[in-house]
Amino acid sequence: MRLLFILICLCCFSCTSKKNVKNPAQVLALEKRVRPVHDTIGFTKYNWQLDSIYNRLGIKDSKNKMQWKAAISPHDDYKYAGRLYYESLKGINANTIILIGVAHRARNFKLQDKIIFGDFTHWQSPYGDLKVSDLNAEIMAQLPKSTYLVHNDMQELEHSLEAIVPFLHRKNKNLQIIPILVPYINYETIDSISNVFSDVVAKILKQKHLIYGKDVAVVISNDAVHYGNEEWSGDLAPFGVDDEGTKKARALDMEIIEKCLVNEMNTEKVKNFTEYTVKNTNYKEYNWVWCGRYSVPFGVSFANKLNQALYNKPLTGTFLGYASSIDHELIKVEDLGMGTTAIATQQHWVGYASIKFE
Repeated sequence: MRLLFILICLCCFSCTSKKNVKNPAQVLALEKRVRPVHDTIGFTKYNWQLDSIYNRLGIKDSKNKMQWKAAISPHDDYKYAGRLYYESLKGINANTIILIGVAHRARNFKLQDKIIFGDFTHWQSPYGDLKVSDLNAEIMAQLPKSTYLVHNDMQELEHSLEAIVPFLHRKNKNLQIIPILVPYINYETIDSISNVFSDVVAKILKQKHLIYGKDVAVVISNDAVHYGNEEWSGDLAPFGVDDEGTKKARALDMEIIEKCLVNEMNTEKVKNFTEYTVKNTNYKEYNWVWCGRYSVPFGVSFANKLNQALYNKPLTGTFLGYASSIDHELIKVEDLGMGTTAIATQQHWVGYASIKFE
């Protein structure tokens, strides 16, 4: 009898233990997977670096009650564009940010025609590991498989979102992100995927009683014109590299902003933007060199359609500022262990646009 009792107890213990053991897929899902910082030259790796940059720029940051729904921010070296990051993001105060970034190296991985997610649980930030929102997985679960893919290598090598993260995380330690990259995509596919994406996100926000602008916002990463004839992969100076050429290049950037990205938004403006920046004979080639030639139209289209789905009205874009890597006094960052990833001269410069959407 005693032996029988022991055998019964062992059997019960074994059954109970099996119920408590998670399968490998469950264990993997619980593992912390941190996306590391890629660019430690142009951007900050430590919180004291960004704090120092704020001090050197004379930025007196304070809490505000603004609830911008979306914004376009630069992603170039902080030495060049530091102040415009702050101006672009100061009204983004939601706890969850859908980040729409450039996929600079999409060609390396032959990525096109789909938006790119990752399955990292966190991103490394100067202010501690930053959580990727659980909404990231929920959105993917509801999107058609034909519209997206998961590609951690692309997300890990891309700098256009990690540039923005420290500015957002510095002011909101409760921040969570949904990082998405946009590779080569033509206008028709941008329009199609942004339709589906906005429908899915609108449904989730309604179900969870989340408010667009207050709880969830969109930030779009972009640098404007890349201009000059030195240290580019070709001559990018159709107007020449003298003062007049620089003036004309800047004027064209402002024309694009005024015609495509401000006032009441609509699909025609988004399409017009792609016609300015992408060749109509080959959507993989630049017409006018904005590296956000896909992230901007997709991000703006999605953000606008989301507002229409939730509130039955379009967003309004407001111009906040424009700068370039050569039109203002630069702050010193070298003593902070930072630097620049490219030269800034009249033969090689980059423009930056700052726009909010409400």
